[in-house]
Amino acid sequence: MHSIKQVTVVGTGVIGNGWIARFLSQGYDVFATDPDPTAEARMRSSVDRAWPALEKLGLAAGASRDRLRFDPDLAKAVASADLIQENAPEREELKRSLLAQIDQHAKPEAIIASSTSGLMPSILQADCTHPERIIIAHPFNPVYLIPLVELVGGEKTSPEVVAAAEQFYQSIQMKPLVISAEIEGHVADRLMEAIWREALHLVNDGIATTEEVDAAIIYGPGLRWALMGPFLTLHLAGGEQGMRHMLEQFGPALKLPWTKLKAPELTEKLSNQVIDGCEQQTAGHSIAGLEERRDSFLIELQQLLGKYWPGANLNGNM
Repeated sequence: MHSIKQVTVVGTGVIGNGWIARFLSQGYDVFATDPDPTAEARMRSSVDRAWPALEKLGLAAGASRDRLRFDPDLAKAVASADLIQENAPEREELKRSLLAQIDQHAKPEAIIASSTSGLMPSILQADCTHPERIIIAHPFNPVYLIPLVELVGGEKTSPEVVAAAEQFYQSIQMKPLVISAEIEGHVADRLMEAIWREALHLVNDGIATTEEVDAAIIYGPGLRWALMGPFLTLHLAGGEQGMRHMLEQFGPALKLPWTKLKAPELTEKLSNQVIDGCEQQTAGHSIAGLEERRDSFLIELQQLLGKYWPGANLNGNM
């Protein structure tokens, strides 16, 4: 029922263009649509910038940028798609309306996936005639290199659609994480948000600069998290008794007021501190140059992860 040969990407911002590059690199025909008159030129430029990294990572048989088509007409773009990936801005009313339009024009067996980072699928599918084929497939930037995609079904999403989506994203070299219950922000963004809030407090309180906060992650927990994540990292910190000893020893510290999970007020002063700090950190480097460096690093890091931890966990599955 869900044989996927052609995909359509709706919305060609950073995330949409990342999806386009990944789909093309995996040998798919891709149809893209966006009402912005400058969208096609920006889209093709974005794919061209991503392509060298994808060539380094390895292209699937038949992968070609020539298999990309663009049409500003939404109905035309989604009509023949087997899977539609929606990437509109994170505004509930806009996404609900757009998904309802896609649902109206897509063929009955097509899967409709939203890249939303925070909205819940039951809300997004509420206005659709066929809500059973609406699913969240939330990726991470750069989509063409980062393998994680969070899959979340709504109250009316068919289990068959969830299973088919999981199989499809696995087939394009991603690591789908099927989340069993709806929650704002899903899983990974909630974890990143907690660190982001604490980082803002550290800068706001004059404890550390943006560069020092970044260094604290890069040269400390970030190295370990890339291999094991927070739970197994702490499991090893417990010695031979693992997490059992870790919780006995440090569990009481969870009651101490070490963290400030409520976000600080984003005042003009704090905003300027964060902006100025990031600009100082990247002085003399273009964003394009930093993206190239990031992409090369991510390719080598994933190769290293595969060498030391196949599948990124103990049993080789997500």
